[in-house]
Amino acid sequence: MTKILIKIIRIYQKLSFSTGIRHCRFYPTCSQYFVEALQKYGIIKGSYLGIKRILRCNPYCEGGYDPLK
Repeated sequence: MTKILIKIIRIYQKLSFSTGIRHCRFYPTCSQYFVEALQKYGIIKGSYLGIKRILRCNPYCEGGYDPLK
């Protein structure tokens, strides 16, 4: 299940980068953070961390460097 979710995220990354649309306020990007979280923590905790990060990526958040811990 983790590998399937990572593949879906990779497809999203290719599509979003090919269109030139980049809106993430963080580095690494939210999608890359999500992949790293899934690889490190598995489907449950990784999904939780990835979704939590996506929810923080909004106009009210400053963003910046925010690596996976």
